[in-house]
Order: sequence, then structure tokens, then C-alpha cells
Amino acid sequence: MRAARILLLLLCPLVAAGGCSRDPDASSKGAAAADSAPRMPTVTVTGDDSGTAALNWQSPVVVMAEGEEGLAAARRAAASALQEGRLYADGESAIPLYLAILAREPDDARATQGLEKALDQLLKQGNEALQSADDDDAALQRASTIAAVARTLDADDEAVVAYLGRVDEADQWARLNAASERELREGRLGEQGGGALAGFREVLKWKPGQPRALQGVAAVESALIRRAEDAAQASDFEAAEQWLTHAATVREASPTIDDARERIAAVRLARIIELRDGGLRDIANPLGLKAAREKLAEVLRIAEPGDHVAADFRERIDLATYYGLFRPGQAFTDNLRNGGRGPELVVVPHGGYRMGAEEDELGASEAEQPAHYVRFDRGFAMSRYAITVGQFRRFVEATGYRPRATRRGHSIVYDERSGNFARRSGVDWQSDYSGAKAADDMPVLHVSVYDAEAYADWLAQQTGHSYRLPSEAEFEYVLRAGTQGRYPWGGSGVPPADIGNLTGGNDVSPSGRRWNNAFVGYGDGYWGPAPVGRFRANAWGLHDVSGNTSEWVADCWHASYRRAPADGAAWFNPGCRSRVVRGGSWASAPVQARAAWRSSSDSDMTNARVGFRVVRGI
Repeated sequence: MRAARILLLLLCPLVAAGGCSRDPDASSKGAAAADSAPRMPTVTVTGDDSGTAALNWQSPVVVMAEGEEGLAAARRAAASALQEGRLYADGESAIPLYLAILAREPDDARATQGLEKALDQLLKQGNEALQSADDDDAALQRASTIAAVARTLDADDEAVVAYLGRVDEADQWARLNAASERELREGRLGEQGGGALAGFREVLKWKPGQPRALQGVAAVESALIRRAEDAAQASDFEAAEQWLTHAATVREASPTIDDARERIAAVRLARIIELRDGGLRDIANPLGLKAAREKLAEVLRIAEPGDHVAADFRERIDLATYYGLFRPGQAFTDNLRNGGRGPELVVVPHGGYRMGAEEDELGASEAEQPAHYVRFDRGFAMSRYAITVGQFRRFVEATGYRPRATRRGHSIVYDERSGNFARRSGVDWQSDYSGAKAADDMPVLHVSVYDAEAYADWLAQQTGHSYRLPSEAEFEYVLRAGTQGRYPWGGSGVPPADIGNLTGGNDVSPSGRRWNNAFVGYGDGYWGPAPVGRFRANAWGLHDVSGNTSEWVADCWHASYRRAPADGAAWFNPGCRSRVVRGGSWASAPVQARAAWRSSSDSDMTNARVGFRVVRGI
């Protein structure tokens, strides 16, 4: 019987009125102890605190009167405590009372039955406490105390042994959870093994679904995500991705990982946009390009491959590097201080090409060689059309400038009667190719290179920007517009229709003359120059570069390209008298319409075939 085993296992409890004792002085000791008897159970821990097996319980002292009246009162008190579920806490609880009764009357059947019922009820209370022990330390403590009481009563009882095993298991889980939580608090998460995560997983291995361990695993995941987000805030998105990768292994198909990725992606995008916007503000200032590039480097470091914002920012930096605030192909005009607008300009793309004529080119001269590579590290803007009479008039009237032909009183015109070019008095920039009054939309003729430079200087003064004549390399670069052949349109000796105002075999002068040396089968409808822009633009949007009029450029004449600049700058020697004219005209032989053709002219020269256009730095 349980009661018999219990009596064999227990030492006699102290009772105030004597009772069973192996100590002959037990009565006096019991009376003395009664005055200071504790009202709560005494639970002691022996050895380490590694499990419930270390917990001991000592029955509280029971104050019980002598004789049958004392026993009867104790029986009634024990039955009442048992009914109320007060089992072990103090000397008025059921188990201490039944133990005291059995200590005095070992054969008391009612006490024996009551003690067995108390043990059953004790185990029931313990199992109820275990139900909450997963996430309630107080409940586990109650279950452990009950285990100490049950083991003290009957350690060999099967129900007690099973209960003690469950308590020990719960205690081990609790201790492992507590140790893992300590690891978690101290930052040892276990993303690479061990740490808090290993402890929580060990608990779940033996008890799947254990709430405290599940919460711990979720806390590890949250801590890893927090590290990822902290790294993102510090713009270390590589580390952020590593922490997220660790977090994704904690729980299978966790939705919090996707949410965290979205938050980190938002942080990344916000940082990229912040850097881009700052960089765009930087490049608004010509001195801010270095700072903008530094921001771009940071954007490229943190952006994912293919990020469209980063790509756009990179393009904007490239554009600022090569074109300032412009884009290739963009057309614009500048305000003039005295009102109106300057000539329309087109942004020419930066790049490189092979300048000059190859050794085997038909019609080439030594002055066009050696062919050499020229590169423009920055774009520039060139006037879409040759400068017109109307535009030049505005300059003359604004400044009182007197061009060379005006001061000299004559220039070279085409004489229809003889079919030759001849000097004629009274001809200047206001005249057309024959000496008649020119319309405002005609390209200005009869200007020297000094007159052209004076106009460019006036534009610079009016606009605050760097206007000048194009260099010879710039002119040929625009003339070719990405092609590389004998002619501006390529290698064919037959000009495409509407390519420009050239000497064509089908052209006829007012008196019926025809060219002796012309492109066979070509006609453009004009004998002299045409108003600007009447022929289609080239691939870069500029008109009349390959025909209509030849044009002054900024370079001094050199008999070859040996030692010519490779960066496209004008090859200029101060004080030089011979300058360069480039591009075919309405009256040029086909050989002079070649892309590499160049001619030397005196700086004071004016005639009916040469005009100019301007370039502006960007």
C-alpha cells in the first residue's frame, strides 16, 4: 500500500503533543519546535540546481492536541483541507495533517485513505501546473515544489515516478530556454552554429511546438533581421543581405523575411535617391562634378545590378562630364543681353574619329595627311546653320563694327557674264554671291576670319559663354558625323539626293551656264548659295556642313598634320597670316567636297564662297 511505503520513507514529524519518535527526547523537542513552527513548506536545494531531483521537502510542523479529541480534530481538519485542495503548504494542510495522524496512529485507515487521495490530488495539481509551465516560470516552480512533496511521500509510486520525469523534463526545457535567452540577450544568436538558436532548437527537437522555445526562435530571427536593418541604415547592404540570409534559415517560409527585404529595399532606394538628388545639385555647379562622382561611386556600391535609378544617375553624371547641363543632339539658344536670342546651337556628341585622308585616297594631298586619330573628351555645341546675313547685321548694328570688305570697299564675286570670279567694288557682308543685296536668311559671305572671330567674341560678351570659331578637327568631326569615307556621306562618288548645295552636272546658271567639273547627274536647284537650312541635316542635326559655303575655322595653316593636336583643339600659332578654310561650297569642284579637303587662305581674304559658323563650349 502507498501508506505503508510512505510511513517507511518518512521520519516521524514533530507534533506538539509528543507522538512517534526515535529520539527519546522527541516530546520536549517537539514542544519547543511548535512555538516557532513555519507556516510554509520548507524546500531545500542540495548539490547544484540542475533539476528537480535536487529538491527536498520537509513536512511543516503540525500542532495537534493529545488524545482522541486531538486526533478527531486533526481528521476533520485534514478532510476539510483535502476537500478545499490545501494539500502541503503549512501545518493546517491535508498532507502534513494526515502524516501527523499516521505518525501517532499508523493503522488509521481514514488517514491512510486520505493521504492516498491527497497524493492523487497533489499529482493532479502538479499536472495542471505543468500545463502552464512551458511559458510560466511560476507554474514550473509550483510543479517542482509538488514534485518534491510527491517524491518525499512515495518516490517509488508509478504515478509519482512518471510525474517526476515530466517535471524534470519541463525543468530541463526551462533551463535550456533560460540559457538560450541569456545567449540571445548577450548577442550570441548562433547564426553560424551554437548560441541561442541551437538551444531553442534542442528544446523543439524533443518537444515540438514548445511555446517558449518557439518564441525564442522567433526572437533570434527578429534579432538577425534587426542586424540586417541596422546594417542597411549604415549603408552596408552587403552585410544586410548576409544577415537576412542567416535570418531566412531560422524558420521555414517565414513571412517576416520578405517584409524585412521590402523594408531594406526601401532603405536602399531612399539612400540611392538621396545620393542621386545631392549629386544632381552638385553638377548644377561646374565645380561640383567631383562631389557628384563621389556620390555616384557610393550609389554604384550599394545599388543592386540593373537598378534604374543608379543607371539614370550614372547617365546624368556622364552627361555632365561630357556635356555639362546638356544632352547630345539637344538644340538651344542663348539670351543676348541687348535682347533677342543668339544662333541656334546643337550639342555634338563627344567621341573620336580618324582625321585626314588615307594614303590611297583619290585626290588627296600631302596637306591632308597623315591621317590621325582625334578624340574629344567633352562634347561641344555648334551652330546648326552657317551664320546668316541677318544675324551678322545685328552684330554690326549693335557694335558699329566695320568688317574688312566694308573698309576695303570690294570683295570677290561670281561674274555671270564671264563665268569667273572677279573683284567688284561696293561689295561687302550685305552682298550675295554676285554682289547683289543678300536676303537675311542667306549665309553671310565676304567676311574675313577676323570678322568671324569678332562676331564670336560679341556673342561671348552678350551671353557670358565661350563662343568661338570651330577648330579644324571639330569641323571635320561634324562634317563626317560618324562616317568614315572619302566624302561626308561615305565612299560613294555620287551624292545622295538632297545632301546639300554642291556643284552638280544638272545645275544651270541664270544665263544657262553649266559646271565644267561637277558631280555627274546631281542637281540641287541652286547655282549660287541657298538660304540656310534648305537641305536635309546630317546625322547630328547640322545643316549645310558639306556644301552651300566653305567656312573659316580657327586653325593656322600647317602644310601637314605632323604634330597636330590629338585632342581636337585648334592648332594656332599667334601672328600667323594663313588660316584654314574647310568644307565644300556651291562652287567647289568634287575633289574639294571630300571630307578631308582643306585649303589655305590669307586672313584678310573675303569672297562669295566662304562663310562661317560658331562653336560654344558646354
